[in-house]
Amino acid sequence: MDFIKIHVKGIVQGVGFRPFVYRIAKENNLKGYVKNMGNYVEIVVGGKKEDIEKFIDDLKSKKPPLSKIDDLKIFKLRDEVNFDDFVILDSEETNKEEEGTIPADVAICDECLKEMMDKNDRRYRYPFIACTNCGPRFTIVEKVPYDRENTSMRDFPLCEECLKEYKNPLDRRFHAQATCCPNCGPKVFLTDENGEVLYEKDEAINEAVKLLEEGKILAVKGIGGTHLVCKVNDDEVVLTLRERLGRPSQPFAVTSKLEYLGLFAEYDDEELETLISPKRPIVVLKKNDDYDRYFSKYVSNLDTIGVMLPYSGLHYLLFDKEIAYVMTSANLPGLPMVKDNGEILKKLKGIADYFLLHNRRIINRCDDSVMKKINNRMIFLRRSRGFAPEPIEVDIENNKNILCVGGELNSIACLVKKNKFYLTQYIGNTSKYETFCYLKDAINNIIKITNTNKIDAVVCDMHPLFNSTKFAEELADKGVELFRIQHHHAHAFSLMGDNNYFDDCVIMALDGVGYGLDGNIWGGEIFAWKNNKMERIGHLEEQYQLGGDLATKYPLRMLLGILYKKICEEAIDIIKEYNFFSEKELKIFALQLKKKINCPITTSCGRVLDAISSLLSVTFEKTYDGEPAIRLEALASEYIKRKRIDIEVSPKIKNNILNTTDLVYDCYEMLKNGIDRGSIAYYAHIYIADGLSRIAIKNAEKLDVECIGLSGGVSYNKIISERIRKNVENCGFKFLYHKNVPNGDGGLSFGQGVGYILMNSQ
Repeated sequence: MDFIKIHVKGIVQGVGFRPFVYRIAKENNLKGYVKNMGNYVEIVVGGKKEDIEKFIDDLKSKKPPLSKIDDLKIFKLRDEVNFDDFVILDSEETNKEEEGTIPADVAICDECLKEMMDKNDRRYRYPFIACTNCGPRFTIVEKVPYDRENTSMRDFPLCEECLKEYKNPLDRRFHAQATCCPNCGPKVFLTDENGEVLYEKDEAINEAVKLLEEGKILAVKGIGGTHLVCKVNDDEVVLTLRERLGRPSQPFAVTSKLEYLGLFAEYDDEELETLISPKRPIVVLKKNDDYDRYFSKYVSNLDTIGVMLPYSGLHYLLFDKEIAYVMTSANLPGLPMVKDNGEILKKLKGIADYFLLHNRRIINRCDDSVMKKINNRMIFLRRSRGFAPEPIEVDIENNKNILCVGGELNSIACLVKKNKFYLTQYIGNTSKYETFCYLKDAINNIIKITNTNKIDAVVCDMHPLFNSTKFAEELADKGVELFRIQHHHAHAFSLMGDNNYFDDCVIMALDGVGYGLDGNIWGGEIFAWKNNKMERIGHLEEQYQLGGDLATKYPLRMLLGILYKKICEEAIDIIKEYNFFSEKELKIFALQLKKKINCPITTSCGRVLDAISSLLSVTFEKTYDGEPAIRLEALASEYIKRKRIDIEVSPKIKNNILNTTDLVYDCYEMLKNGIDRGSIAYYAHIYIADGLSRIAIKNAEKLDVECIGLSGGVSYNKIISERIRKNVENCGFKFLYHKNVPNGDGGLSFGQGVGYILMNSQ
């Protein structure tokens, strides 16, 4: 007989891997054991050589669908295995530094859904139904190894029937850590705004459905946090939610069942595949011509709608007569989504009318992921539930544990171990104290569940006032190496790492704001990565940002700053016509611009788009991140849909700098001459895309590189992105675009990790 030991690393916990190993070991007549060892699985088997070889083949080819084997090491044993059978042993904790991770949460599987809807099943209409193939994972785990006692499910001891399934190797709930039933599992209950329990269990769900149909707003606690839920077809209800939540215009996401999607949205096969995947992200889809028949115009003021399919049993049970519900994260702007019952009742009082809660603790809150199809691929606007904390592998050599803390907005942290980049769930705006604390908690958690013993280096943004920068500096005071990477360099490195492309290339990094190497505000940058150095080779024209950050909130300030550069005092009269600022404010603005008082310099692409958005009266105040530019894109998209007219532009470029003063002034002249607002919006997009393309292509030819890439928040703009790709590919270059990592600031920490490794490997 032969005897071997196998170490399996990857996503091998919480995915039915040990039960799978048990079954194939028994099928191949082997003796031994399998057990969790913190961040990997250990298998010892003894038997005939041919049976062991077949077992190893099965291990690789028949593994559970949710599992992922990153590394499989086989060791021959000299001693015999002293087992009479094959068994699953209790897990062992280890301090040994190994790669591995807890899997992400998984949407309810078809088998569990079928059981939940079966009147003869003992889990009929039980919202917490789960098995080895579905249910919560990351959101309920406290530490590794992933065993029930290390999750919030330890609060619910298994009943006799569930325990029987749990111990049966032939049952799909064999060692399913989240398994439970109405007799032993979590309970759902409905309360009023004071927390008084009105109904429990299935009655609570039925009453919640009635309340939603009556036009009430409900806070619904789910797997990784809480949603605010209401009808989609009632203007008054949707506007009430907006008013209470303080989100006057940010589009709401909706949840709908698959059979209703075609009523209000357009989608292709790839978008559909993403929607129905076990990850179940929100997918941004085009509205169809019938959208207005079913939805209030106040759900989304764009030409798109964010949609997700139900991903938990509770979601499915809420659907009765409605084709969709508004289902938006329950958090006040800038703050983390609430997750604990007491916190939910306290912070959402006055926002929700009723509360559908449950008594299972959420250990790790996790917002919904958001994806959109741009440049013929599904990309991340937000990478969180369904994906975090599963690592992204990069073809790069690294022997350090590197903590990357990201930027300030749309923040995500990243832990790098060898070639694996573990991105946390979506964090948000870390300038807010509560969100900053959430960032630190998420960092501590990712360190814990990856069994990381020490941090060798911490990487942060160059902005000295970011809370994340200060946190990195605190770690440096404790002896950890500190490394700073410029914001847009990090975007470029993120794109390179996302594509495993590290040869010389040219990359455009376009966004709203980033602290530049010259101390100014960057955001419309073109870089060359050449000879292991990142060099700025082009950018948008420098403009004055009137009032600093106030120009971000009120884009007419940005418009005034740009027009003043062209026509001086006449610009004040133009802005006056919008009746947004008082005479006193306009006099102060004129003085500021004349004396250059609180008018920082910016090359931001986002700010130029904002200025044109206000020029066309799309929006005069930013109420959510990127709003003016996003709504300008929607205006241009509507024009394309109506006219489908391609236009030629002649961008003005000098010394690799794209003139944006004349762009904005030309848009003003077009507006004054009665040109269609949609046409002007489209013109502005094409001018920026073609101008930046020409600078990038000219320099790529000069530097003899093969690739041109695009990253940053503005690269979410479908019109600009797809025009740049077309220009680049028509000139024979390979176009680099994101695929696994968010284009925007959610990918900064990933880029910081890639940049640290590349810049320290010389």
